[in-house]
Amino acid sequence: MDTLSVPQVISSQDLLKHWQGHRALTRRVIEAFPEKDFFEFSIAGMRTFAKLTDELLAIASPALKGIVNREVKPFTEGDTENLTTKAQYLQKWDEATKEINDNWAKLADEDFSVTFNLFGQYEFPIIHNILYFIDNEVHHRGQGYVYLRALGIEPPFFWERQ
Repeated sequence: MDTLSVPQVISSQDLLKHWQGHRALTRRVIEAFPEKDFFEFSIAGMRTFAKLTDELLAIASPALKGIVNREVKPFTEGDTENLTTKAQYLQKWDEATKEINDNWAKLADEDFSVTFNLFGQYEFPIIHNILYFIDNEVHHRGQGYVYLRALGIEPPFFWERQ
């Protein structure tokens, strides 16, 4: 595996806290949706927020587990196909949050500079993969904000990530 020299500008624990702050905010966005609209509302042919959440759930915990175990698996959203209520999504979200924390504890600081082939498609240093997880979530959460505003619902403040 190739390595990349990365100066430390944030600790591993601070990065996890940052990521989990984003996850807590995304959870509140899920909660803000009316049940029906979570599964049915979209704008201009974009995916519903349930479908966007499927993607987020398929990336975060499974990808981090793959990184920790150095196991390259293809991307799949199969783990959410039987979820039919917002409560089930929130439970799955909470389970993934715990799994992320558990797997994060298995990463050594040196691991972040190691190249990993995420989903067999994206070969980058692990730190870049993790930043992608966060960026992707922020992007899709932004779509959720647009949906909530279109539904006349005030979304959570983006800076409140506790």
